[in-house]
Amino acid sequence: MLTERLISLILLFFAYAFLGWCMEVTLKYFQFHRFINRGFLTGPWLPIYGSGAVLITVAVQGLSPLESSVGTTFIVSFVLCGLIEYMTSYVLEKRFHARWWDYSRKPMNLHGRVWIGNLILFGLGGVLIVELFNPLLLHLSGHMSPGLREAMAITLSVVFVADYVMSHFVLKLVKTSVESSEADNTEAISKEVRLLLNDRTVFHRRFAEAYPEVVYRTERITARMEEIRNETARLRREAELRVSEMKREAAESLEPTISVKNTIIEKQEALINLLYQEETASTEIKALKHEVEAKKAVLEKRRTVLPKL
Repeated sequence: MLTERLISLILLFFAYAFLGWCMEVTLKYFQFHRFINRGFLTGPWLPIYGSGAVLITVAVQGLSPLESSVGTTFIVSFVLCGLIEYMTSYVLEKRFHARWWDYSRKPMNLHGRVWIGNLILFGLGGVLIVELFNPLLLHLSGHMSPGLREAMAITLSVVFVADYVMSHFVLKLVKTSVESSEADNTEAISKEVRLLLNDRTVFHRRFAEAYPEVVYRTERITARMEEIRNETARLRREAELRVSEMKREAAESLEPTISVKNTIIEKQEALINLLYQEETASTEIKALKHEVEAKKAVLEKRRTVLPKL
């Protein structure tokens, strides 16, 4: 026999899974102008919504002896639902080589799996769940007899498990198709998967329509994307180096000739001082150095005399 608390949580799970499904179907209808049965399962439920609602309910009830406020509920919902969405995306991508949703173009996203806009909505939704919907749903279910509540919980659970098993085989077929594909881009793989599913039962065709924006990623595509990233980084480095060289060449071309000559003279003098050794220098070298110093004295004299003229 199931406990009353467990029955209540099971019924809450299915209630919110159904409400989440209704919301997703409505949003996709406005986006694509047609009915799309969302989710991995065939039935009218999305487990991610039911799981999130139940976890929020349990967590808030557990924290209530220590802290109970709307702010706490918002933070708990924000964090828990964010973790659920992120981990669901990660596990499904690793297992079935597909990304079912992608927020990479959204602001303040984490690896494209979650983004700040949804997290805020999760927080607000959690407040509504705890403060409004939970009391209403529990009040409605309280009018049912304990036997009816338990029968509903068991029946829904059995149907849900059967739906999951059947959907698992569909996802397994998708995974096999993706892994065996020779295509090197996600669009071609998506087309192959859609054609494969459309040739099978209504359950397979339903899944093909459920996620029209799914992005498939095989190891081949991942490797190709890495090559593109590396090539882009190499081209960027080469461009930056070329720009740096052009700046240096431009600076050199703009330097006055007299400045270039003075720099050469200074460098030559420094080189002579490094190489010249009085003790070992030959007579010819000494005479040459003496001549250079004499010419330098003439230049120095001109520098001091010409300004006065």
